[in-house]
Amino acid sequence: MEEQVDRVETQLRQALPIDWEVPGALSEAVQYSLMAGGKRLRPLLVLAAAEAVAADDADTSRGAMPIACAIEMIHTYSLIHDDLPAMDNDDFRRGKPTNHRVYGEAMAILAGDALLTHAFFSITQAAKHGGLPADRALAIVEDLSYYAGARGMVGGQAADILGEQGITDIGQLEYIHTHKTSDLIVFSLKAGGRVGGATSNQLEALERFGLLLGLAFQIQDDILDLTGDEQKIGKPLRSDEKLQKVTYPYLLGLDACKAKVVQLTDDAKAALLAGELANPDRLLQFADYLMRRDY
Repeated sequence: MEEQVDRVETQLRQALPIDWEVPGALSEAVQYSLMAGGKRLRPLLVLAAAEAVAADDADTSRGAMPIACAIEMIHTYSLIHDDLPAMDNDDFRRGKPTNHRVYGEAMAILAGDALLTHAFFSITQAAKHGGLPADRALAIVEDLSYYAGARGMVGGQAADILGEQGITDIGQLEYIHTHKTSDLIVFSLKAGGRVGGATSNQLEALERFGLLLGLAFQIQDDILDLTGDEQKIGKPLRSDEKLQKVTYPYLLGLDACKAKVVQLTDDAKAALLAGELANPDRLLQFADYLMRRDY
């Protein structure tokens, strides 16, 4: 993981071409959040899924990297916007002041916009310079529009805001996190699979794996918001409680949530194995790692 994170971060530092005339403040705001650290889970899943389908193919790895960077740009833009006063109004992200606290709301919004649009540019580079066939690149662009947009992550964010008005039940909560959290994980896995030339059966297995893994990931986040180490998490604990958000522990209780994380992880691993991938071991290890994580 550390080796792959280093590879991803090297590419992210070069995300905006040096010959582009980008206003300095915008470039700084983009890099401030893009290089703020984090697990880099989604890009790692892109790379691991490509490896799972195509084993140790160097060409596949090269084609997957621009896609890995693209999903981290989408994730980072969503965090910048999620932290804004109109959304969660957070002061800290990953132990640092949030983007709008440093650069102001307007520049933070524009930094998020820049990352959103630049993600699609990054995917084109996988086809232009990374050897990714055009039809696979087109399918990945379609998937990203689907999983990150109104039907996907943005829809989940909207439902989350509506949930703050006190209408959330377990079904609505699952909808929120299926789209707000799972969908970008599903995209990452399917995108990596597409880069590696996955069959339709393998793509279905990756999709199911990502859906279940994403829900387990979110429930674990809810648990850590109550019981985690504030320094490791990088922001104050009980933030959802302070915002009066309904969470899985609120509805199910802490012990039931811990059991559900284990069950969802086991179901995710079983779904992945049904896809008969060439080398699923790394993805299986990721599932176990996410279940045991403490930040």
